Amino acid sequence: MALTTGIINDKERAQFLVPRRAFTDRSIFEKEYEAIFNKCWLYLGHASELAEPGTFLTRTVARRPILFTRDKEGEYHALLNACPHRGALVCRERHGKGRAFMCMYHGWTFGSDGHLMTLPGSSGYPKGFKTDPQKQMVHVPRMERFGDFFFINFSKDGEDLATYLADAGDTLKLLGEHSPGGMQIVGGTQEYSIRGNWKLLAENSFDGYHAACNHSTYLEYLGNTKGALGVDPLKGEAVDLKNGHAMVEYTAPWGRPIANWVPIWGEEGKKEIDAVYAELQSRVGPERAERIAKKSRNMVIFPNLVINDIMAITVRTFFPTAPDYMEINAWALAPKEETEWRRKFRLYNFTEFLGPGGFATPDDVEAIEKCQQGYAVGGDAQYNDISKGMARDGAPSFDDEAQMRAYWVEWDRRLSEYEA
Repeated sequence: MALTTGIINDKERAQFLVPRRAFTDRSIFEKEYEAIFNKCWLYLGHASELAEPGTFLTRTVARRPILFTRDKEGEYHALLNACPHRGALVCRERHGKGRAFMCMYHGWTFGSDGHLMTLPGSSGYPKGFKTDPQKQMVHVPRMERFGDFFFINFSKDGEDLATYLADAGDTLKLLGEHSPGGMQIVGGTQEYSIRGNWKLLAENSFDGYHAACNHSTYLEYLGNTKGALGVDPLKGEAVDLKNGHAMVEYTAPWGRPIANWVPIWGEEGKKEIDAVYAELQSRVGPERAERIAKKSRNMVIFPNLVINDIMAITVRTFFPTAPDYMEINAWALAPKEETEWRRKFRLYNFTEFLGPGGFATPDDVEAIEKCQQGYAVGGDAQYNDISKGMARDGAPSFDDEAQMRAYWVEWDRRLSEYEA
């Protein structure tokens, strides 16, 4: 049947079609900000990025500048990065350490929890001005923590974070179990942009169907450099994690620094990887250890958080500024206690495949931009087909499109409720 947004979800005919205007229409884009980005839980940062009291970072989340701080007592705060006086950015640094932030325009100074500490010419203001709630920096309506992942929500109402994450929460927990001592963001931030609609990157991030064709060069490279284990290139299934979240989980031929050795790492590397695997088994049990070490995962948490737990762990967000343009940030996540040898291969894997100049990302960027350009044809070519696997009995394969359908059903639900 045709849904409110024009999606056709016909289970009897095993047909799922998405109208291409969902990728090009300016009015839909603005509705997405109202119905999705202003109401969903959005990723802000990782606890390791504010490792000490007094540290801070700034980030743009859904077109809003955010100041993420940790005060002297160790409490975390998400503040709208705008001075209540005239609206200038209070903090212009990307990250750093400091317990106070002075607006460069008129010198109003705020603590790491956003309270107004001092202001020049205070005698010119009435009594109680400095403690007026409207003169303090504004906190984001809601911030919650899941493990070491911090999320914010610009809506005061709605479900709590754990409820929102649904079954995706277990995969976030799985990441934490990679390490007995905790995980940390390493190596800085990768920043790039794509001239394409943001939902194309959501689809691409857990699309197993395109790997053999679009990333054939990388798979050939693995075989030629003894970086592969000689197993089937990719084999697994798609999993609906509820609330629009989904993932593909599969076996793959690449090495994983957590505990999946490949020949290019040599016999000394094998000893280290075997020791990591033995520790993992003793801590989380054989079944959980097997899943953590030997399987790869590409997960999308609706609407725009990607966790690629593959040859390295990537945390990626992307926000659109127009129907055909988005800005992407990506970070590498690793165990705190990881040795120099494993960290070297992890970061090499991160940049080799997932980085803006790696094997995968340029291929994906090209494909997404060519899709966006192709939508200009108009005419009778009005729909994208996302039906693969609908007629399949049993669990959907990782190269089916069930995970994308789960995402699109949630997208449709939220826009339909907004329009109702």
